[in-house]
Amino acid sequence: MTTFQDTIRPSAQSREWKAIVILILLIPVLWSPPFLFRFFLYQPFNIPSNSMAPTLMVGDYVFAAKSAYGYDRYSFPFAPSWISGRIFATDPDYGDVVVFRTAKDTSVDYVKRVVALPGDRVQMRDGRLILNNKPVTRIALASVPGDSACGLDPGAKVKRWRETLPNGASYLTYDCVDNGYLDNTSVYTVPSGHFFALGDNRDNSTDSRMMSVMGFVPMDHLVGRVTRIFWSLDENGEPHMERLGQVW
Repeated sequence: MTTFQDTIRPSAQSREWKAIVILILLIPVLWSPPFLFRFFLYQPFNIPSNSMAPTLMVGDYVFAAKSAYGYDRYSFPFAPSWISGRIFATDPDYGDVVVFRTAKDTSVDYVKRVVALPGDRVQMRDGRLILNNKPVTRIALASVPGDSACGLDPGAKVKRWRETLPNGASYLTYDCVDNGYLDNTSVYTVPSGHFFALGDNRDNSTDSRMMSVMGFVPMDHLVGRVTRIFWSLDENGEPHMERLGQVW
């Protein structure tokens, strides 16, 4: 005779058989090319803000290579919180555009550029990046309209710089306003197992300069390295084909 308790709580043997059946049914899904691509190789993201302009803009869709720095619990959705560390671990390099979670909020994915690694001393001085007491090389480029990226009046110009880190990584940055809120900072020394990240849109980015919000980013919170813009839409929802390609 079946008791009421057995009705609402299946026996251990019944639960085991159900688990086996579910696993068997999931095998085609778990080993399907889309699943493997999405969960182990490249994860797609869309860019919701212009904090990385002009490298990444609102409307861009990018792939992040999940194997670039190894795998941790933030590499996979719904991974249990007790998992720690990374397997196949490799640290990012200067200039890498990375997706990560912060120590302050592990529920949100951020995308920024790595500008300093463990042991480095980093500072912003008059809007210029200082790394280990040396100004990072930068070259002024022609100004461009920056109203959408900087929240300026229509037609207002924004300064651009080509910045080159010590390893040769080179990219463009926006300088929306002179004497911005984060143009001058104290000196930060990056602790072991962490990196320092900045947005390329230096006056319109929440990044490691804001210690109470983001600060130093743990290596174990990396999700992947942004490698390519695979789709992009402009402000009118039209394809922005000239933006497709590799991310530097």
